Formats: sequence, structure tokens, C-alpha cells
Amino acid sequence: MADQEVKLLGLWASPFSKRVEIALKMKGIDYEYVAQDLSDKSPELLKYNPIHKKVPVLVHNGKPICESLVILEYIDETWKSGPSILPEDPYARALARFWAKFIDDKLLPAVWNIRKSQGEEEREKAIEEAEQQLATLENELKGKKFFSGDEIGLVDIAADFVGLWIDVVQELLGIELLTKDKFPVLREWVDDYLNNTIIKETLPTKEELLDRFRNMFQQTK
Repeated sequence: MADQEVKLLGLWASPFSKRVEIALKMKGIDYEYVAQDLSDKSPELLKYNPIHKKVPVLVHNGKPICESLVILEYIDETWKSGPSILPEDPYARALARFWAKFIDDKLLPAVWNIRKSQGEEEREKAIEEAEQQLATLENELKGKKFFSGDEIGLVDIAADFVGLWIDVVQELLGIELLTKDKFPVLREWVDDYLNNTIIKETLPTKEELLDRFRNMFQQTK
């Protein structure tokens, strides 16, 4: 598909945008990256994602696809080059979709709720809820290198927030959340994930994210 036009409207500090970049690179797809400023949304972003007005948006031959998990499946179904993102077995595919949605619907909101919590008691409850969701994810990972087995797949890509952004959140909030003592399996996964060549070249550094989010988090400390 060398003649295909592929464009990604994204934001470098967004774990959702980075999911799509990871998938495109895993598949060896050439694409144009168009950086977006969500405080001053471009006409292109408003044109291609008029409902949510958010990144990422993949534009394939002029046709937009929105929502990162939807985009990941689209990439996997459209380009057969490179490794598969979802497993072939229908039941395994359903499980992968379930755990990817768990990350978006349960884990990420629980972690962000810590930042929004007011007072010590509310913060402790928010941390406890986030730890419960992490424990659920840890239990799913036990006995495997990656969520899909020996290679990175849909759930691992969806969990890029766990791989990097959680450490940024806990440092900026001055809390301990994803520690080796509490979650040894997840911490080992983080090391394996971040040491993958494609992941390493795609994700920003922790220091870059700390600089990006420091002002946003300052008021919550």
C-alpha cells in the first residue's frame, strides 16, 4: 500500500495519540504526523473530528478514523504487514478488547481522580481505588511477559499510560502508586515495554512529560 495517504493528527504528550504512532511503526506504515494544539484547535481537527474535537485522528486516503482503540483495530485490519496487533482467535480478540476497554474505562479515570481529589481522606480513597484497578490488571498479566504473550499487542499498546504516564503522575503528586513492592509483575512489564525498540523511539521521555504537566499538577499538591 505504498500509494496510500496516511496522516495522523496527534499530540506528543498524549498517551492516546502515542498508541496510534506505536501501531503505525509496528506495521511499518509511512505516515505524515500533524501536531495539534488543543487550546487552539485547527480547522483540520475540527473538520475530521467534529464530534469530540480530540486527538488522535487517523486520516487514511481522506477518510478520518477517531478514537485510539478504534484506530488500532483499523490499522490491524487494513495493513497486514508487520506483527498482528490483535490475536487471530476470536475469543482471544474479545479478551484483548475487554482489557483495553478496562484500561480506558476503569484504570485511567481512577488514576486521574487522584489529581482531582480534595483533602487527605478523599485522596486516600482515590489512591485505594487506583490500586484496586492496578491489582486487577496485575492479576491479568501474571505468567506472561506481555498481555498478549511474548509480543506486544493491543492491551500493551493501550497500557502505554501505565508504562510511562503513571510514573509522571505519582511524582508530580508526591505519592507512591505503581511500586515494585505492590505490583512486581506490572513493574517488570514496564521495564520490558519501555525497553522495546519501537516503544523507546516513540514515547517521550519522563523528563519531557514532567515539564509538560508540572504546572497543571502544581495546584493539587
